[in-house]
Amino acid sequence: MLYSVIIPCYRSSATIEHVVDMTREEMARLKKEDVEFILVNDCSPDEGKTIAKLREMAEQHKDVKVIDLAMNSGQHNALMAALRHAKGDVIIGMDDDGQTHPSQLGTLFKALEQGYDLVYGYYPNKKHSWFRNLGSRFNDLTVNLMIKKPKDVRTSSYFLVRKFVRDHAVQYEGSYTYLLGLFMRCTQNIISVPIQHFEREEGESGYTFKQLIRLWSSVIGFSVIPLRVASITGFFFAGVGILAALVVLIRKFVDPTLSMGWPSLMCAIFFFFGLTFMFLGMIGEYLGRMFLGMNKEPQYVIKATYNLSDSQEKEAVK
Repeated sequence: MLYSVIIPCYRSSATIEHVVDMTREEMARLKKEDVEFILVNDCSPDEGKTIAKLREMAEQHKDVKVIDLAMNSGQHNALMAALRHAKGDVIIGMDDDGQTHPSQLGTLFKALEQGYDLVYGYYPNKKHSWFRNLGSRFNDLTVNLMIKKPKDVRTSSYFLVRKFVRDHAVQYEGSYTYLLGLFMRCTQNIISVPIQHFEREEGESGYTFKQLIRLWSSVIGFSVIPLRVASITGFFFAGVGILAALVVLIRKFVDPTLSMGWPSLMCAIFFFFGLTFMFLGMIGEYLGRMFLGMNKEPQYVIKATYNLSDSQEKEAVK
């Protein structure tokens, strides 16, 4: 059985080789020696240090395959590039900084061997920065509300997934990729298991506020719930407006001298105009995605590959 380890790389020239070496050793200890590593350079802004290290690793090890993206596409799109080139019967998703530690693979495989199609490792005690933890909690809340994730399933960037799930997920061609949403279209046979979260081996998290917002934006692309909420809220406030108008008419009928005043009128105007524009913006977001889909905005652009077969290298753009 072949195992594919997929790792998006971003400013990881100092850590990625050690991560791969540790993973190779752990897989051998688990007697799962038939392994390939697919490393994706997500256009790291480090003067070429990351891609230079990845090329060096590919030259030294035939089991290391490298994809160099021409522009930064985000973690999930980089993972999609790796998934499309993975040949394994089981695909292992990991980070490049050592926090998703290879020593925890045995725990994940035990769960997979129970018959699950998708296994996530989750961290009871996270070692992320407060900013990333805050963003992760907000994203988890969004996922729970919008894509009907099982309540007992907790996700992370450390996962094992079977090939048939991967085969289904890679058919998605939209530019806003969210892997859990794609995986859940194929299977509900999912479990999460507690594992230890390690400190970063070096440096700081490459996650920015912009990237967290893009991830959240990708999540809402897999649900129509925001539109339903907008409709229900719109009906609610329309009803409130009608009731308020009736109250005003009744009070005016009872006391013809009563003046409600401009302040209340202006507040109502600002409130309802703000509400209207908020929902128009939400609808515009969906229409914008339809436009991008029609124009075939790529998930990623492959600049170069190393150690991939000729048939795989032909896929330069997706």
